Amino acid sequence: MTRKWADGRGALTSGILGDFSVPLEIASSYRARTRGLLGRDSVDGALLLSPANSVHTFGMRIPIDVAYLDRRLRVISVRTMQPGRLGLPRLRARHVLEAEAGAMAAWGIQVGVAVEVRSGG
Repeated sequence: MTRKWADGRGALTSGILGDFSVPLEIASSYRARTRGLLGRDSVDGALLLSPANSVHTFGMRIPIDVAYLDRRLRVISVRTMQPGRLGLPRLRARHVLEAEAGAMAAWGIQVGVAVEVRSGG
């Protein structure tokens, strides 16, 4: 199942999250994915990079949580990365979700959890 989104805003939900919805920024163009969270001091919700299977934190000011998602939007790995690091590619990953460090645990995002992306908003 191939998923394609346009750059813009959306929401992240999950069965784990219940009725809770996390504001989401979608970065699907090369330019938006390349810019990512560079130069930001905080993140309002999360950023979805798609397609992507690896990230780096060079030029970032804050530590981030990174969740690698497969084609069905199931979490296959979660890592916290400090600024100035290069993450290893995850072979099965098709999308990457980024948020401020500690956010993924607070939202219940862990390996095996399926998330849902709603675009628009």
